[in-house]
Amino acid sequence: MGRIGATELILILAIALIIFGPSKLPEVGKSLGEALGQFKAHANKVSDNAAAETKKDDENKDI
Repeated sequence: MGRIGATELILILAIALIIFGPSKLPEVGKSLGEALGQFKAHANKVSDNAAAETKKDDENKDI
């Protein structure tokens, strides 16, 4: 259980087409892409902040 195969991807796209219709599907895809991009940017920011704090704590322990 992990990777999505071609059959599963086609099934998901068919269900999305039925639910949203062909006119709304591009808008939904764009919104989803933007949301994933923002989530990734914020996740990277949190990771960078945590790494900086850890580095700062390690430097303070050496003193």
